Amino acid sequence: MKLSSLVANAKSIGVSGHIRPDGDCYGSTMALYLYLKKIAKDAKITLMLDSKNENMKDLKYLDEIDTSYEHEGGFDVFFCLDCSYDRMNEKAAKMFTESKLTVNIDHHITNAGGSGMENYCFPEVGSASELVYELIKNDENSLSYEERMDTDIALAIYIGIIHDTGVFQYSNTRPETLIAASELIKFDFDFPRIVEETFYQKTYVQNQIMGRAMLESVRFLDGRCIVSCVDKRTMDFYEATPADLDGIVNQLRNIKGVDCAIFMYELGTFKYKVSLRTTPKVDAAKAVSTFGGGGHARAAGCTMEGSYHDCVNNLSKYIAKQLEENN
Repeated sequence: MKLSSLVANAKSIGVSGHIRPDGDCYGSTMALYLYLKKIAKDAKITLMLDSKNENMKDLKYLDEIDTSYEHEGGFDVFFCLDCSYDRMNEKAAKMFTESKLTVNIDHHITNAGGSGMENYCFPEVGSASELVYELIKNDENSLSYEERMDTDIALAIYIGIIHDTGVFQYSNTRPETLIAASELIKFDFDFPRIVEETFYQKTYVQNQIMGRAMLESVRFLDGRCIVSCVDKRTMDFYEATPADLDGIVNQLRNIKGVDCAIFMYELGTFKYKVSLRTTPKVDAAKAVSTFGGGGHARAAGCTMEGSYHDCVNNLSKYIAKQLEENN
């Protein structure tokens, strides 16, 4: 896939990622947005995401993200990153289906075939940001590599990579990932500070609600599975948003002897957002696929309906089966 060829005659270009964007979603979409500004100067380029996370304040043009999805109709070219098109905001998904050319860039195993007219989807790659790096690096055109890549693009890609690889701790970190990171940190940005402030640092409220979730967690299946849930009343008490819950499921998974961590938070009456983090003993994507979810083998999620106990019981039977098979 050659980015320059895809947008050569475009007058309008849309870029979007999944709902409730994470670090990789912000990084990949912003990096592509910045690069398209260089190679498609005659086009109107619109970056659309649900929110503007202040933890991403170092990203250039963060204020240009359209959170209202005001554009009407399709685009000449629409890029969907870090997800299949149906995981975007409903308005963005509709624009995607109405666009003349659709491009899907993703690394989730549940979207291996892609959902665009053109697809650059590789589940073995650790992040969508790493895929954007590959595309920019190999997009040979009138610009040299030094002109195609700059500090702002490198920073965005680096943020995306560190978030989806857990700062290179997760099994999706490849040798190619570390090579890319070594090239990116040659640019003039304070990468230790970026890791600290965007990945590790948490607000007082975030730490409070994480402590609450850890305190109220429950282990089952002989201690190999752990679950915790934050209901809407608790979120309202702490004045917390879904973004404040990031990292809880990873902390649950860090408990010794746990092969599968489940974290849930209440979206509405009998409706929960569910996240899984697992060891190789449990395929997280396979476990949530029955409930319309997706993701990676070690990290996946879905939305479930029913009571808290119903959701846990329905999900746990698929986890228990895998634990038994892989014991």
